[in-house]
Amino acid sequence: MEIVTSTLVRLEFDAVRGLLAKRTASAPGRLLAEQLVPLESHQAVLLALEEVGEAQHLLADGTPPLANNAVLSSTLKRSAASGSLLGAEQLQQVRDAIEAAGRCRNWADPLEVESRLACLCLELDPLSGLLRRLQLSIGARGEILDSASFELGDIRRELRQLRGQIKQQLTRLLAGSEVAGCFQDELITVRNGRYVVPLKADYRGRIKGLVHDESASGQTLYFEPELVLAGNSRLQQLLQEEQREERRILLQLTDLVRQYRTELARNEELLARLDLRFATARLAGEYNGQIPLLVDEPLIDLREARHPLLMVGTGEELEPVRAIPINLCLLPPAQTLVISGPNTGGKSVALKSFGLLLLMVRAGLPIPCAEGSRLSLFDALFVDIGDQQSISEQLSTFSGHLTRLKEILRQAGPNALVLLDEAGTGTDPAEGAALVIAALEMLQQAGAHTVLTTHLGQLKNWAAETPGVENAAVDIDPDTLAPKYRLNYGVPGASSAMATASRLGLPTPLLDRAQQLLGEQPQQGNELILSLNRRQQELDALHQQIELERVDARRLWLMRRDQLEKLQQHKSRVHAQAVQQAEGLIAETTRQLRRLKRDADIGTSAKAQVAVAGKLDEVRQQLAPFRPLQKPRRTSGQAPEVGELVRVIPLDLTAEVVKIQGKDVELQISGKRIRQPLAQVEALTPRRFARRSERQATSVSRPAVSESQAMRLVLVGQRIEPALQALERFLDDALLASLEQIEIVHGSGTGALRKAVREYLARQRFVTAFYAAAAEDGGEKITVAELGSG
Repeated sequence: MEIVTSTLVRLEFDAVRGLLAKRTASAPGRLLAEQLVPLESHQAVLLALEEVGEAQHLLADGTPPLANNAVLSSTLKRSAASGSLLGAEQLQQVRDAIEAAGRCRNWADPLEVESRLACLCLELDPLSGLLRRLQLSIGARGEILDSASFELGDIRRELRQLRGQIKQQLTRLLAGSEVAGCFQDELITVRNGRYVVPLKADYRGRIKGLVHDESASGQTLYFEPELVLAGNSRLQQLLQEEQREERRILLQLTDLVRQYRTELARNEELLARLDLRFATARLAGEYNGQIPLLVDEPLIDLREARHPLLMVGTGEELEPVRAIPINLCLLPPAQTLVISGPNTGGKSVALKSFGLLLLMVRAGLPIPCAEGSRLSLFDALFVDIGDQQSISEQLSTFSGHLTRLKEILRQAGPNALVLLDEAGTGTDPAEGAALVIAALEMLQQAGAHTVLTTHLGQLKNWAAETPGVENAAVDIDPDTLAPKYRLNYGVPGASSAMATASRLGLPTPLLDRAQQLLGEQPQQGNELILSLNRRQQELDALHQQIELERVDARRLWLMRRDQLEKLQQHKSRVHAQAVQQAEGLIAETTRQLRRLKRDADIGTSAKAQVAVAGKLDEVRQQLAPFRPLQKPRRTSGQAPEVGELVRVIPLDLTAEVVKIQGKDVELQISGKRIRQPLAQVEALTPRRFARRSERQATSVSRPAVSESQAMRLVLVGQRIEPALQALERFLDDALLASLEQIEIVHGSGTGALRKAVREYLARQRFVTAFYAAAAEDGGEKITVAELGSG
């Protein structure tokens, strides 16, 4: 995006960067926030906003551990030359930065792999080898550790022992009765790196040794007794060896850092970016920031937008209620927006909001606006805001504005946004308005979009009459003329200089004289504009009321729809429970009938068997209303024939056709005849006909049931595939034998065979129901299946 530094200054982008920097967690992040500028490409903006959106969602679960991460640019630059030496404190910063990178990688592990922030963290190089070496060598306070090398550890161990020995010798000397009176205090101190004791000047020569220093008064000599001369000399030698070893270690560590300069710089860049994204998310959370919908068409449609700097309260805390929301709109076909109205009414704030919010989005920052807002990422932004006067260049205010306007006209092209404050002021109003109108026409021809503020009536009139130009008025109370800091689109604003002067407390005689000099015509024009504003406000209020009523009506409609859905679900549950109860009753009664048939004496007379069969049919007819109704499944359009077996749909029974009379059919069921409409019967699949004997020509007959067609099939111990094949044959035989109920004995075992059998039965159309046998009859080891006509 084409931006000059003065544009950032005039729109107060620096203040936004300051707010952002205060919410970072590390020095690299703070530096990146302070240097933030609008991004060049649209793709970079979209990427930044997507990362910020992720950070906003992750804030509730914590932020990446970025503490102690340091800026390494100067350190890496210093280490670039061969033989360069980094200090222990600088190496400590390198170690802290690597540790921060490792913590952030671990923090990102639970995140989704598709997350951009997770991918960002996974790009961090943990530099495990360099980190281990630094952790062994450099302490938390920037000191070189004994573990940095074996040689350094040995030297320091000997130093500690030697210091202890020297102190013991001096302590015994100070406490000795022979020379105790020679010393000022029982104090051991260091001079020139050697341990000494305070000797009274009068006792010089009493004890052998060397004097290293004396007090200001000359009464005390800092004396090194002869008995510690050798120890102090060895101490000095060890200290030199320690310094040499420490330098060797620092050179070695600096060489390692030099080898990983690229990786360390990349880590710093990624960590700073991560810090910036979460700082942005925190800031956006404070001012209720949203990411507007970014569109290609050049337009601005920011609903309930707020200027972020107007929210700043005490202590840099943001309070959104401090800023009044305003709709910022520059929508096609309008290419130019002329904002007018009284002073102190908010024109300049609105103008700056257009520019600042665009800059924030271009820099990857959410903005304080309502959901549903839209914004184009203009390719260039030009502003002429504030006093352009320059004493050094001998430019007046008006000349400064013209100079800047000349530069804007030279550079602004398609997809550019131009902001002009108080255009045309500083000279004769008529000439100033003419120059501004001509400039605006040139900007329109160049394809640029312009927002300007003005008090000039000529500009307001031009905006009202020119296609592609729209007026907007700063909203004021029509009765008190007090500003409301909102914009009304489609109408010009009244300047209301008199009302503003009165509100600010200018003397009444002055105001009366000014009104007298002004005359009636300008006042009438202002009154007309105020009347238009009042009408616009009434229309806006009516539109708002209608919108609220529409939203309320939709809410009620949705509530009623939800209630109907819940009622339907409740009805379905009740129906399902009723069907389940009915099926349970049918199953229990059927089990009783099956036990009755099984317990019947096989050797009883044929007459008794016929009676039992008739009784069974009567019970089935009584249970028929409780069975779930099945849709008719007609297999042929042919009319039934006499002697054909058909299914009676209402009764769910098989009967023989005895006679056909018009649209009715006479049927025989268990020796009884009934009449039904033809529409209530359907053919079996395949079509079947009753077998007749010479003596019983009209009774329903069934094929004799052989041993292989018994009511029970035993599958216990079989594998699933052969068991299902046997079940298929058994079902065919049962259907040919017109059996209405069968039993499949599969046992319990692992339950796999039971599951396979029941899944197979569920796929067969002629199986109307199946269930486990009663507990006393075998329970889950046996499945009972009821057969229909298919």
